[in-house]
Amino acid sequence: MAYDDLRSLLRALERDGDLKRIRAEVDPRLEIGEIVDRVQKDGGPALLFENVRGTQVPLAMNVFGTDRRLLKALGLTSYGEISEKIGGLLKPELPQGFVGLREAFGKLGAMAHVPPRKVKEAPVQDVVLRGDEVDLDALPALFTWPEDGGWFFNLGLTHTKDPETGVRNLGLYRLQRHDRRTIGMHWQIHKDSRNHYQVAAKRGEKLPVAIAFGCPPAVTYAATAPLPGDIDEYLFAGFTQGKRIEMVDCKTVPLQVPAAAEVVLEGWLEPGEMLPEGPFGDHTGFYTPQEDFPALRIDCVTMRKRPVFQSIVVGRPPTEDGPLGRATERFFLPLLKIIIPDIVDYHLPEAGGFHNCMIVAIDKKYPKHAQKVMHAIWGAHMLSLEKLIVVVDADCDVHDLHEVAWRALGNADYARDLTVAEGPVDHLDHASYQQFWGGKAGVDATAKWPEEGYTRDGGWPQMIESDPDIAELVTKRWKEYGL
Repeated sequence: MAYDDLRSLLRALERDGDLKRIRAEVDPRLEIGEIVDRVQKDGGPALLFENVRGTQVPLAMNVFGTDRRLLKALGLTSYGEISEKIGGLLKPELPQGFVGLREAFGKLGAMAHVPPRKVKEAPVQDVVLRGDEVDLDALPALFTWPEDGGWFFNLGLTHTKDPETGVRNLGLYRLQRHDRRTIGMHWQIHKDSRNHYQVAAKRGEKLPVAIAFGCPPAVTYAATAPLPGDIDEYLFAGFTQGKRIEMVDCKTVPLQVPAAAEVVLEGWLEPGEMLPEGPFGDHTGFYTPQEDFPALRIDCVTMRKRPVFQSIVVGRPPTEDGPLGRATERFFLPLLKIIIPDIVDYHLPEAGGFHNCMIVAIDKKYPKHAQKVMHAIWGAHMLSLEKLIVVVDADCDVHDLHEVAWRALGNADYARDLTVAEGPVDHLDHASYQQFWGGKAGVDATAKWPEEGYTRDGGWPQMIESDPDIAELVTKRWKEYGL
C-alpha cells in the first residue's frame, strides 16, 4: 500500500536506514543544493535538514531520488505493477485514440477506491495565517545554483481550474519567491494551468490558485504525469495509491487540496500582473533565461502544527527527476499502445530530459512502418515535444543504450533513413533557434526491406548470433575453464 502522507514515508525510510538527518546548520543559499546534488548523484539516502538557516521548518530532500524509494512511496515492487494493472483494466476493448483514453479513465471512476473523497477537517489546516500574517520567508526556499535569479520553491503542487468548465488541474511548476507574500508562477506555454490563466484573463477574472507542499507521494507523482487536460490527476493518484485521496476545501479560494499535505498557499491571480522570473538552473542542465511570468499574491497559508517542507534539486542529470520520469515511462506504456498500437516498447532516456529523445521498438509489418510511427508520436499529446525518435526492431532492448547505439549507428543510411521535420518543442528548450518550435529528427534503425529500396544482393544481412547448443555447453562448463 502507498504511504498516505510524507511524514509516514519519512519514518519508514528512516527505519530502513534510507534517510539521513542533517542536524548541523546549513545554508539554503548554494550549500543545500551542493549537498543534495552530490548525494543524489551517488545514489544516496533521503535527507532531512533539521536546521536550515533562516527558518524553523525542517526540509526533506531527495525523497524520490532512487527507484527503490519512489517504488516504496507508491507501494510498489516494480513500475510494471501499475502498467500491468492499467493494461488489464483496458482489455479487452482496447479503445482507440484520446477519446478512448478518456473512456478508459472513466472506467477507473467507477471503482469505489479511486475518486477523491472530501473531508471537513484536515491536518493541513491546523494552523491558518491570513493577510499580513503570511510570511513566505519563514519557509525554506532554495538558492541552488550560482547564477539563479532568486529563491525558489521547487516541489509545490499547483491547483487551478478551468474558469469555463470547472475542470481542475494539478501541475508541478517551479515557484520563485519574490517577497514575503508574492511568488512567480512559472507555468509554460504548453501547460494546462497556463491555459486556465489565459481563459480567466480573457474573461477579465481573477484565477484562484492553491499550492500544496509535502503531499501524499501518489499525489506528488500524479502532478508530474503528462495526463490530458480533462483527466483528473486525483483520479490517477487514487488509482496509483490504491485508495481514495482525502481532499479539503481551501480557506480563501474555491479549490480543494490534499488533507494530508504539510503546507498550502492560497491566492488569487490578477490578470496581467507579471514579474521577471529566473534565471534558473533547470533540469536541462543549463540556466533558463529570465522571462516575465504571472505573479501570485498569497492571501492565506495553512499548515500542520509542525510542518515538514519538501523540495528537490534539479540540474544536470542524473537528479531526482530520474525515478519520476522512469515511473511515467512504465506507467504509460499500456496507454501509449492504445494511441499507437504499433509500439512494442519505448524508452525515454534521462540524459535526454525525457522529452528530447524517444527510443521505440516496433514489430515491423510493412515498408516505411518506422516513419509512420515517428509521425504518430509527433501527433500524440505531450509526445509532440520529442525532438529525436529512434525506431528499432522488436528484438532490440530499448533500455540498453549500448544496444540501441549499435543499431542506430550501424543500421541507418542517413540519406534515406533520416526523417527531418519541424514542430513544437519544450518551453525550456534552449537549442531551438526560435522559442517554442524547432527541428526534429527520426532515425529508422530497423532492418530494411527490398520494398523500401534496399536491393543489394542477398538482402539485409543476418545478425551474428552464437550457436545455441555451443552457448549452452560453454555455460555448463564455465567453472571448468577457471574463468
